Amino acid sequence: MADCIFCQIANGQVDSEIVYQDELAVAFRDLNPQAPTHIVLIPRQHIVSLDAAREEHSELLGHLALVAAEIARQQDLAEGGYRLVTNVGPDAGQSVAHLHFHIIGGRPMGWPPG
Repeated sequence: MADCIFCQIANGQVDSEIVYQDELAVAFRDLNPQAPTHIVLIPRQHIVSLDAAREEHSELLGHLALVAAEIARQQDLAEGGYRLVTNVGPDAGQSVAHLHFHIIGGRPMGWPPG
């Protein structure tokens, strides 16, 4: 989608600090980090949210989960732990209508999140 900032990042139209990319996904540092490590992982395919995902997205969603784990290991988060979050809709805090996962770590985190 031409007006989606995450699609623009995935297409290289908007600069971002990319930490991972392949034919299906792109990951970049969050501009407003909530922890020492805060990376946003998106599919290149525009899907509005997890709620909009369908059976045909199963393989892509599995790929994103495995990529998130790999990024966490590369960022030295796996041993201490990390949080993997997706927000669905405005009441949950989703600010960009493109499916994305936050990989957050590098400090102890409480529950519930703020």
